[in-house]
Amino acid sequence: MSSPSPLSLADAHQCLSQWDCLSPDPTPETYGQTREALRMVVAHSDYQILGICADSLSQGHRALMTYAQALGYTVDDSALPLDQEGAIALRSTYIKYNPTSGLLYASDYEGIHRGVLVACQSETTEGINEMYGHLPLDLFDGVTFA
Repeated sequence: MSSPSPLSLADAHQCLSQWDCLSPDPTPETYGQTREALRMVVAHSDYQILGICADSLSQGHRALMTYAQALGYTVDDSALPLDQEGAIALRSTYIKYNPTSGLLYASDYEGIHRGVLVACQSETTEGINEMYGHLPLDLFDGVTFA
């Protein structure tokens, strides 16, 4: 049995474009292809910024750490108030992470959307300059990387 052919960059963009706030969420059966597509566009862009909209800081933190590992980032998350009772930790949260600068912050989030936004940026106009998401918070849960 032959393995499926790898995605082209155009296929990766199309796959990721299906994840938006207006369309019904694609099913978890598409997660494998979505993971492959995201890793491809990240590899073809110069830098990325992650935005995470979650029901709680702990849920957002979990998504941040799994996405960071999958995309090859090391996160110093000491700035996140993960154990503060009654603070941001217990409310809907927006986390923004810039892997290039290492800046990370969390704030209350009043919006209804949940998921991860990945802004891929390139130094040139010919490169990838797109925002993808809201991707599933659990897209990389249980996935191990070598």
